[in-house]
Amino acid sequence: MRCPALCLSLLFVATGVSALQSQQGAVTVTPVVSGLDTPWGIGLTSEGGLLITEKDGRILLVQDGGVTEVSGAPKVDDAGQGGLLDVTIARDFATTREMFLTYSKPQRGGAGTALAVARLSDDGTALENVRDIFESAPGFGGGRHFGSRVIEADDGTLYVTIGDRGDRPSAQDRANHNGSIIRVNRDGSIPEDNPFVGQSDILPEIWSFGHRNPQGADFDANGTIWTAEHGARGGDEVNRVQKGANFGWPVISYGRHYSGLKIGEGTEKDGMEQPAHYWDPSIAPSGLLVYQGDMFPDWKGDLLVGSLKFDYISRLAVSGDSVTETEQLKSNETSRVRDIIEAPDGAIWFISVGEGTVYRMSSD
Repeated sequence: MRCPALCLSLLFVATGVSALQSQQGAVTVTPVVSGLDTPWGIGLTSEGGLLITEKDGRILLVQDGGVTEVSGAPKVDDAGQGGLLDVTIARDFATTREMFLTYSKPQRGGAGTALAVARLSDDGTALENVRDIFESAPGFGGGRHFGSRVIEADDGTLYVTIGDRGDRPSAQDRANHNGSIIRVNRDGSIPEDNPFVGQSDILPEIWSFGHRNPQGADFDANGTIWTAEHGARGGDEVNRVQKGANFGWPVISYGRHYSGLKIGEGTEKDGMEQPAHYWDPSIAPSGLLVYQGDMFPDWKGDLLVGSLKFDYISRLAVSGDSVTETEQLKSNETSRVRDIIEAPDGAIWFISVGEGTVYRMSSD
């Protein structure tokens, strides 16, 4: 069913192409859908459809020139930074029609990050067989630092980023999921090769820990996980995630508390990982894409990270252990970039929260 209420504010856009200047010349930026409220995640289906999550709990499908509100989304705790957050289309969507959703789930004492699997109905109007396969340990209130990116590995396992929920010390406490990246199988079971399986005082879903609030994640061509993480003031990070590693928050950081006071013990400590890159001043990074397409050959292997604070897409070159911000892709369209993904043709799609629009960036 078409969404009569939303059609007053949502507009499928086919015109309005503009140019964005980059080091390789002008690239084309085309609006796909505008009039969005608080879009958070996007995913492209094998049928050419665009799925969009909005933080208040709505899922939209843009396809064949129209916008459909998809029914059946899980009930979310839409408060602060919480709500309906990421969407990732399953690699086998063409046969299963499944997707993965993250959201802030109401819990005893507050809300926690949850991971759900759902099937998109054949007509694209509803979610079917929605079931949670992971839910973070309860007992944490407040409406911030849910993390909430979900990515699917080649082996079908799922990785979900979870923030510290504003409770800084809990990111070092592996008896809860705060400040961690967790890894589960598609049915919610625990992979036997997770690093802490069998250790009674550590939750077995945890893959890495000591993160503050990672809102961007992707795999590179070698299967390495990269994350973009909100730090405090002057401490936003890009991390190359390793199995079982401790990324230090809040013991070490290159940032300071918003009050200006020092964080933890300094910038390094034995047993804790260094960021691959950090920003000072902070850019408020969100979606992260490791570009692997052919449309922009000079960007292959680079990281593209959206900035919510300074309204640009950061392009970072990776060379061995070195990660360097090479340029800032900036235009009126890059206002508060929340999510960024790669299409099968190598085009780059991104959410501009400031514009309430999803854009396609291409070389044509």
